[in-house]
Amino acid sequence: MSAPLADGFGRVHRALRLSVTDRCNLRCRYCMPAEGLPWCAPGELLTDDEAVRLVGLFARLGAGRVRVTGGEPLVRPGVAGLVGRISAVPGVCEVSMTTNGVLLAPLADDLARAGLARLNVSLDSLDPDRFARVTRRRDLDRVLAGIDAALAHPGLRPLKVNAVLLRGIGEADVLPLAEMARRRPVVMRFVEAMPLDADRAWRPADVVRGAEVRAMIDARWPLIPLGRERPSDTATRWRFADRPGGALEFVSSVSEPFCATCDRLRITPDGRLRTCLFSDEETDLAGPMRAGAADAELERIVRAAVLGKPAGHAIGAGRRVERPMSRIGG
Repeated sequence: MSAPLADGFGRVHRALRLSVTDRCNLRCRYCMPAEGLPWCAPGELLTDDEAVRLVGLFARLGAGRVRVTGGEPLVRPGVAGLVGRISAVPGVCEVSMTTNGVLLAPLADDLARAGLARLNVSLDSLDPDRFARVTRRRDLDRVLAGIDAALAHPGLRPLKVNAVLLRGIGEADVLPLAEMARRRPVVMRFVEAMPLDADRAWRPADVVRGAEVRAMIDARWPLIPLGRERPSDTATRWRFADRPGGALEFVSSVSEPFCATCDRLRITPDGRLRTCLFSDEETDLAGPMRAGAADAELERIVRAAVLGKPAGHAIGAGRRVERPMSRIGG
């Protein structure tokens, strides 16, 4: 058994975010400009074989909870097959995915058969016009169809729905989205807007804070706190007092940071290791791998990078990530 993959602050890393593409079929205002971004060239992206090799390396080091992300992961050709290969890697205990849901309906069956265990689907509004205002696309019906298709698979549980609320746009969506968790077997997650945008200056005043959202919901339907499922979880969980189901989660990275228990690492679509979502420090893994590095050498590089992981994200201290979210793998 390898030594734990620990950083200089004693945090042991057990979760890996694997970004399989930087491309996306939406243009969400908090993520990228309307015209899109300069995408990675095809040769820059990790191949399936390279991605599986890196997943195997991290799994042997104890990071066996793998989340497939993007960009939008479902735009990558053959992504269900890649999920199947990752699921079969020794040491991988769970494979999940974050998706915007636009392409989910026709792929849900294949993903479930491939071994996908959990899904997070992004949905910022149930109102077609506000959805289009945030995403710059009129794809709400396709996202809702994707959620329906995922709910048809009992193995894809829990199904979590992520909403990023932008000040001046998203407040009206709080109660309709919370009510979705009362009507359907989903966990509704409210995620604070973070400084990861590509074309607008992030301001703390733009953040609809988790405590504010909770207060709005609690005034309509009283809530009971349940804490975090795991100490390292990004979200605090709550439930409605008048029913046992209907869970809500709040990911308050800005107002209630959870850096002290973070156990997540990220591999970008071009094969770079990022130890913190909000740091521009990256370690190239694709280059050494393509130059013939053995796994022992890759492990040495990974351990050195993880050891230097910062203590916290320093949001609000003037730090702004240079690479946009689609290049990172949230």
